Amino acid sequence: MPEAAFTPVLAGFTQALRDEGLAVGTGDLLTYCAAAARLDPTDLTDLYWAGSATLVTKKEDREVYDRVFRRYFLARPDPVRELLQLSTQAGAQVDGAVLDVPATDPADGPGDEEEARLGLMAADAEALRRKAFGACTPEELAALRRIMRRMRLTPPRRRTRRTAAARAGRVPDLRRTVRAAMRMDDDTLRWRQRKVKLRPLILILDVSGSMADYSRSLLQFAHSARRASGRVEVFCFGTRLTRITRPLGRRRPDQALEEAGRAVLDWEGGTRIGASLDEFVRVWGRRGLARGGVVVVCSDGLDRGDPELLSTAIQRLARQCHKLVWLNPHKRDNPGFQPSTLGMMVVAPHVDLLLSGHDLRSLEELATLLPAL
Repeated sequence: MPEAAFTPVLAGFTQALRDEGLAVGTGDLLTYCAAAARLDPTDLTDLYWAGSATLVTKKEDREVYDRVFRRYFLARPDPVRELLQLSTQAGAQVDGAVLDVPATDPADGPGDEEEARLGLMAADAEALRRKAFGACTPEELAALRRIMRRMRLTPPRRRTRRTAAARAGRVPDLRRTVRAAMRMDDDTLRWRQRKVKLRPLILILDVSGSMADYSRSLLQFAHSARRASGRVEVFCFGTRLTRITRPLGRRRPDQALEEAGRAVLDWEGGTRIGASLDEFVRVWGRRGLARGGVVVVCSDGLDRGDPELLSTAIQRLARQCHKLVWLNPHKRDNPGFQPSTLGMMVVAPHVDLLLSGHDLRSLEELATLLPAL
């Protein structure tokens, strides 16, 4: 798609936003064009999210942006091609007056198929965040993964015993105070405070057959966490434990997930939670990988192994780490959830925090709680 031919289309869209009262400047338009040039401009999903990231600066403008986008791009059978034809006609001016198409009745309009394909743009984004991964269409899952790529996780932190100079604190810095008094005749008391250090974050993901609806989304979340901090370790397990930290370190999400999938040999197979956690405790836990860290296990608790082995492994893991978090998709939004599988009954007494992890909102909740763990 030639960039010069497509620029008037984007300029017309920004003009339509201005007509609706949004403050969109020339610099915003240039940023929008630069973002669209790196994506596929014929993909309306890319156009939507590129505009959302570059043109919308206030939360209250989101509804206006969605309405103008549907009217501008989705009111035509083949909107991109038709708008390009208008932009290249002799004397044609692509602005809000020419391209502003009145909204049609969705019951009999020609844009029904396009709106159904782009469910995230036509529907409320909050509703999609609350939709379980297993109930999403492939297009909706792709949209959710795009959102997760932009997630910025804040790893958990802890205060160390070492101190550093600070403007305020509880520990007086006598050396700096005396030095300042001798050099500058300054009797102001100097202070020190304890340094802050990142805690290790370990993600252990169940990729067995019973977790097939959630595995790829959880891997995308793990990739975002891996990009946020260097002290993030990721493991997968079905019938065996596999470390995929290095493959998920790739910058491109698709390449990272592809390499991680090749590394896991028991993808969508059986489940042996006890044996996998026991291997992690004996091999990686003894190396100090989980010491003082936060361990997040994502599994539905359907274990085919020995319950006694699982009980022993989970007890050792809880002693090795600082906090143990468990994501069970069957919990969903039920505050009175009671474990019904044998595996979850065994691990429940040793878990510090139990979340669902079945939709994007629950993963965002985990990301919000991480800094305080």
